Amino acid sequence: MKGITHLVSLSLLVALALALLVPGAGVAEAQGSIQVARYGVTSGGEAVDEYTLTNANGMEVKIITYGGIITSIRVPDRYGNMANVTLGFASLEDYETNNTSYFGALIGRYGNRIAGAKFTLDGVEYTLAANNGPNSLHGGLKGFDKVVWDAQEAEAENGVALQLSYLSADMEEGFPGNLSVTVVYTLTDDNELVIDYSATTDKPTVVNLTNHAYFNLAGEGTGSIDNHILMINADRYTPVDDTLIPTSELAPVEGTPFDFRTPRLIGPSQRSPDEQIVYGRGIDHNFVLNRDSFDDTSMMLAAVLYEPAFGRTLEVWTTEPGLQVYCENWEGQWANPMKFGPGGNFYRQDEGIALETQHFPDSPNQPDFPSVTLLPDETYETTTIFKFDVD
Repeated sequence: MKGITHLVSLSLLVALALALLVPGAGVAEAQGSIQVARYGVTSGGEAVDEYTLTNANGMEVKIITYGGIITSIRVPDRYGNMANVTLGFASLEDYETNNTSYFGALIGRYGNRIAGAKFTLDGVEYTLAANNGPNSLHGGLKGFDKVVWDAQEAEAENGVALQLSYLSADMEEGFPGNLSVTVVYTLTDDNELVIDYSATTDKPTVVNLTNHAYFNLAGEGTGSIDNHILMINADRYTPVDDTLIPTSELAPVEGTPFDFRTPRLIGPSQRSPDEQIVYGRGIDHNFVLNRDSFDDTSMMLAAVLYEPAFGRTLEVWTTEPGLQVYCENWEGQWANPMKFGPGGNFYRQDEGIALETQHFPDSPNQPDFPSVTLLPDETYETTTIFKFDVD
């Protein structure tokens, strides 16, 4: 027994010596992980889970199965300090009862507005819920942001991934066809949050999926995003009427508050007396990304957001033709003044910016816009990447 103990002790000493002499020996390589915990139960009795995705660098993204909502994105600043850079609520009840903010949510069937809450497809007129003045917004009264998605871990070559799925029944919220939707969130070890959307239908329908995360690169609840610097890769945008429906014009951004072709502060555009800004109480407009054609679905850089005090940057890459930019114009003192974020922070107007990659607003009623029609023999596929870095 004494001899065995001596050999074991000697083996431990040799292993320790090798760990000290050989770089990396005995040290586990950092790896990403996914953890799941119960987030709550809806008012209808459905269980909601929260998945925490962590990459090898320590970046962390939290997603709940209710609405596929991104509740938190923690990334480092130039000093290595971590902060949550997306807005959200403090509880499941808040997400259930709020109908205007769409914090971090998956949006469908149709992201953005449809004029008059109706459209015609193959000669049939479909009527939707008018939940935004006379128009339909973000899928209606119970869009994809208000349902519980099925979730499972997915394979990822460079990071960790979560797959969400939902079957939207024929005529749900007035939209035709049984639509089978899959969304995969991948957190890569390059500090990218990749969102892959796919969908199939058994009947012609319209589809326009996106995510409604709001970003504040100084940290959630720290104040206005007016001092953020924004670049948008778009020479044109879609002007709107006083109900925020596109007029069908693809207007040049040159000489307007929407000219972000070179990086500039957000604040001056938000405060412009321009009629378009007045309609939206700030920027709430679709930008026509600089593609060769509407059929071009290659991955492209759509926008770059930069916060100078802490040095965080966000690049937005997408296969989509449009980018809806919305600066939380109708929040805070304009509506729901008693909203608090997950950190207990009171939200006022302009505390976050949504960069929603998508097809154009009201495309079902605008034949010159990129088509949003999905047929039974087709698969809807689109990808958006949010890439975080520091200067």
